[in-house]
Amino acid sequence: MTAPPGNRAPATPPLAGGPTGATALRPLLDTVLDALTTGAEARHGPLPAGGPTAVTARVHAALGDAGVLPAHGTGAHEALRTLVHTLAAGAADPADPLCAAHLHCPPLAVAAAADLAASALNPSLDSWDQAPAASAVEALLTRTLAAEFYATPHADALVTTGGTEANQLAVLLARERHGPALTVLHGANAHHSIPRAAWLLGLPPATELPTPTGVLDPARLAEALATTPGPTLVTATAGTTDAGLIDPIHRIADLCDRYGADLHIDAAYGGLLALSPRHRDKLAGLDRAHSLTVDLHKLGWQPVAAGLLAVPDTSLLAPLAHQADYLNATDDTEAGLPDLLGRSLRTTRRPDALKIATTLRALGRDGLAALIDRTIDTAHHLARLLDAHPGFELHTPPTITTVLFRPTHADDDHLATLRRTLLHQGRAVLGRTHADGRLWLKATLLNPHTTAGDLDQLISLLEGSTHR
Repeated sequence: MTAPPGNRAPATPPLAGGPTGATALRPLLDTVLDALTTGAEARHGPLPAGGPTAVTARVHAALGDAGVLPAHGTGAHEALRTLVHTLAAGAADPADPLCAAHLHCPPLAVAAAADLAASALNPSLDSWDQAPAASAVEALLTRTLAAEFYATPHADALVTTGGTEANQLAVLLARERHGPALTVLHGANAHHSIPRAAWLLGLPPATELPTPTGVLDPARLAEALATTPGPTLVTATAGTTDAGLIDPIHRIADLCDRYGADLHIDAAYGGLLALSPRHRDKLAGLDRAHSLTVDLHKLGWQPVAAGLLAVPDTSLLAPLAHQADYLNATDDTEAGLPDLLGRSLRTTRRPDALKIATTLRALGRDGLAALIDRTIDTAHHLARLLDAHPGFELHTPPTITTVLFRPTHADDDHLATLRRTLLHQGRAVLGRTHADGRLWLKATLLNPHTTAGDLDQLISLLEGSTHR
């Protein structure tokens, strides 16, 4: 049907895939890259100044009355230029050395470039006919990484959206092994997703054990195991979110063996230390766990999302098997088409394995280990600077890359205000946590490009702020 005169239908926009997809993308990428540059220049630091109200006002001003759904489109270049510039100008940029609050890494350029290809081709890993090569890449990647943690013939891993999903899957698999009376024991230092998973899965409320020293105390765990009836899942942590601490894994595993409990280790933060010859000994005993959570969007420098749940044998994943005739018909599976539905609780699923595999191939084991080692060295350098400075108190030397410290004469209220002031000014992004009954500033260093000069700048900035 032909559109009436004066009401010509808009041209059909180009696609990202297909033989002409790259041609359509190339000029758009120039616009995106320019907007990323101008946005970062407009931000002037790790965070936009002014706080939430000012940032929201700038976003609304940039989009104007048309907003995000105008009656008539503005065109691809204008939309990209406006929104990408606005996003970059208002970003908390983890590539800035003074953006160091959370386990929020700056992604490597090679990983982001690979992620573009994943978006352009848009494989969905819920059936082989939507993702032929992507499913093969994922299978190779998961087996390769699982073998880094388990020296077993059939170690395997699932790609997840991160630690929360991986922890939930671990608790689900334990419930399927042991039934709905399963008790989850975890330290107070555990990630919040552990007790939440027990709630989500209809299990008895998880039992939290105090961790006054920051790690799970084997003596307290032994008492809990001795008095907990029925099947039990113990969850330990290799890299706490608050301080980067690692639970005493071998001693915990010994207790689990003694009392017949399953062990899950949340190594979302610290798991990739296994790739570093200098630091892998910190994870001794990791292979004794029934399941492991590992995140590559922390010390793996991947764009979100890039998580793993690793297990020593692929048979442990059998409870996730699921059949939907339009995706994994029995006769298709018997004929040799891979069944992908049991690889996740999600149906539509991005090929996050591509960016991970590309990064590992590009850097190699030695390249990734060098990044890990350099980042840990930087954290120790910051800790030494703070420990030697009369104006600051260091909590303890870092275990991984998290440094806890506080101005010497500040109370908790002043400390909280100082952090918010730095955020409001857009000058530094630092975290906060409680330890030993006090509030501490938290610098989580995940940027391998951070220099000694950047750390000096951070300390100088804090010196000036604490004197105001």
